Amino acid sequence: MENVRRTARLLASVTNETEALLCAHLAADIIDAKNPLQGALGALPVPTVKAIRARVPRHVPVSATIGDPTGDIEATLRAAEAMAAAGVDIVKIGLSAKSGAALLLRRLAQTHLGDVLLVGVLLADQGLELELAKRAGDAGFAGLMLDTADKKRGALPDVVPAAALQAFVSATHGANMFAGFAGSLRAEHVPDLLEFAPDVLGFRGG
Repeated sequence: MENVRRTARLLASVTNETEALLCAHLAADIIDAKNPLQGALGALPVPTVKAIRARVPRHVPVSATIGDPTGDIEATLRAAEAMAAAGVDIVKIGLSAKSGAALLLRRLAQTHLGDVLLVGVLLADQGLELELAKRAGDAGFAGLMLDTADKKRGALPDVVPAAALQAFVSATHGANMFAGFAGSLRAEHVPDLLEFAPDVLGFRGG
């Protein structure tokens, strides 16, 4: 690999206003509203997300998840619209070919969410579906995150081979989106993950 200094934005997942304000004061680049008790992409109640956005300094982007991937396209669209209306900057949406991601992406491309950015999340331990990168890019998504569903299996680098991590970043960048890693990451993972040139690293345990 090239011997160059790499860096990435830090995404910190939070469950309430107190955590959000602390992470913002500690210079997290993105505050991510998420409820890990409801799944890998568990959603917080919309009022909680509104309160988080109100407390976090305006210059710090706030993202929010809407729940794990589901085959209910209409429910997913309603959840995305509701979270966008909460005032967040980014809505994160789980994507899985098994849950009809191709149709969902087509519908989202036709959905007006104002200035809110859409970021897709692929759950690597449920199958790395790199073909969704181009579809997400064509649908106007700003980025893709690679995460894990089963946190008990270990961190992302423990369950995904290095070649697959690099392929994810290459496919995502090739679709003109930013690429991010998450999934039980720890500080010791950072140097190795930066070698793949991700744009964002996401932490809950941080």
